[in-house]
Amino acid sequence: IPCKIVRIGLSGMPLSEHYRLGTLIKKTAEELGRAVCVVASGDLSHVLKEDGPYGYKAEGPEYDKKIMDVMSRAAFGELLEFTDDFCNKAAECGHRSFTIMAGCFDGVSVKPEMLSYEGTFGVGYGVCTFLPRDPDSTRSFLSSHKIKNEEKMDQLKKHESPYVHLARETVERYISAGKRIPVTEGLPEEALSKRAGTFVTLKKFGQLRGCIGTISPTAANIAEEIIQNAISAAVRDPRFPPVTASELKDLVYSVDVLGDTEDIGSPDQLDVKKYGVIVSSGHKRGLLLPNLDGIDTVEEQISIAMQKAGIRKGEKTSLQRFEVVRHY
Repeated sequence: IPCKIVRIGLSGMPLSEHYRLGTLIKKTAEELGRAVCVVASGDLSHVLKEDGPYGYKAEGPEYDKKIMDVMSRAAFGELLEFTDDFCNKAAECGHRSFTIMAGCFDGVSVKPEMLSYEGTFGVGYGVCTFLPRDPDSTRSFLSSHKIKNEEKMDQLKKHESPYVHLARETVERYISAGKRIPVTEGLPEEALSKRAGTFVTLKKFGQLRGCIGTISPTAANIAEEIIQNAISAAVRDPRFPPVTASELKDLVYSVDVLGDTEDIGSPDQLDVKKYGVIVSSGHKRGLLLPNLDGIDTVEEQISIAMQKAGIRKGEKTSLQRFEVVRHY
């Protein structure tokens, strides 16, 4: 059949934005009065077998089983619930394509058919077809996903720790009014009487949006340390543009309060879940917090800390470890 082809790439933006792109494709086709066929192409997991080209991870078969179940039922709303961490560990490359296609069927009942699935050589391949039927308001998955996220954020705010509440209040006041909040009542006694390095981390839709901290205390107390680092994480992290007012409602915060650093003689004394690491070489020093999504080995932890410090492989280095108390 002669037809025009429009190729659309993917991005690192949230799944909900890829789904929204699909809804815009649908709207455009309707306004132009054109028949459209959407081909969502991409492999499933690449880590299905030890003897496969990319090895094995437990998340690989789990992802393939889950995605084929979702697609066989045309349960497109569930595509938005897959976490980035899970998808990355599963080493998939098609999920965002599938999500764009799902958005093209938003608000429409669908006839699904699963044609095949193969994972013989360690990489998953599935084939499904979907035909639109009648309008169906119960399948407006982007709207329901937005409502669910808003409810989740309300619960997070309701149960957040005093340190996280302080970080949130700091950022919201600074972004909306350009002012730094004073230290208020209602904080734990140690926040006002003790000093410590802190890190404030901002995430948006599960992805890092800013993280700035201090290894050693630089302010009068922990509360002041959190305030200054919260502002820096929001507007001074060189990896990201400053946070805008429209983003405030979507930000999730965590606050790490650092313990004392301890010199160690070997990576064997590290535990990626328990200890953060500081790698030093001369005047260069890089830090990585413990228990971070997607970092599963000490080797990865040290490598990333070295990259942050600009330390090359082979340079003489020293290691320190520290523990944190993480507040949500």
